[in-house]
Amino acid sequence: MTPADDALLEQRLGYKFVRPELLHDALTHSSAVPEMRASQGESVNAKAAVNNERLEFLGDAVLELLTSEYLLEAFPDWTEGQLSKSRARLVNAHSLEAAARRLHLGDHLRLGRGEEKTGGREKQTLLADAFEAVLAAIYLDAGLAAAREVLRHALFEQALEEAGERMAESDRKSALQELLQSRGQVPAEYRVVGESGPDHQKIFKIEVWVNGSRVASAEGGTKKEAEQRAARKALTVLALAK
Repeated sequence: MTPADDALLEQRLGYKFVRPELLHDALTHSSAVPEMRASQGESVNAKAAVNNERLEFLGDAVLELLTSEYLLEAFPDWTEGQLSKSRARLVNAHSLEAAARRLHLGDHLRLGRGEEKTGGREKQTLLADAFEAVLAAIYLDAGLAAAREVLRHALFEQALEEAGERMAESDRKSALQELLQSRGQVPAEYRVVGESGPDHQKIFKIEVWVNGSRVASAEGGTKKEAEQRAARKALTVLALAK
């Protein structure tokens, strides 16, 4: 399979490379390098065929830093334990693979014939590693600000909207409870104010009330999901009002 045009990936990333060779390297798996060098001839400079392993190494560090920064700003009242747990869930292989698939990163990978035949474009490890390598390429091309913006829409926002256990959903209500306790206030009250949709596809609307005032509201496919989203919004509102 011929890799897709890198320009399509730039559109999905919302970022245009000044040095496109960085993106090329980030998408080149080690299995492709021998064949690339052979096709280019023995006289080609070794740098003309570089795999993405070094970029992956750097991308891991950039990801850790920016994820920590994002969580500190988004959840100012979370404990170190809550922050660490959520960071681990954001940067694990499953989360990075999901982000890579949203970007159709597998279509752009440069693989050796052997890796191609064994389904390399669909392998979790290759996709997660490529995502980190692309992040590093953006960082080297334009710095932390550009990498931060790409991560925000490619990883953080989607991860925060996922239901279930990911991103420490239960900690949002706990964090709100801890914030209110620290201010000497009574616990938050969650009220169901609306239901819509058929029984198999219900949408619940929940409001969060604190000291007799409505602080935030949100919707979700279950009451628990709506409560967690509402608690997240309430945390932001109360933090800004502090």
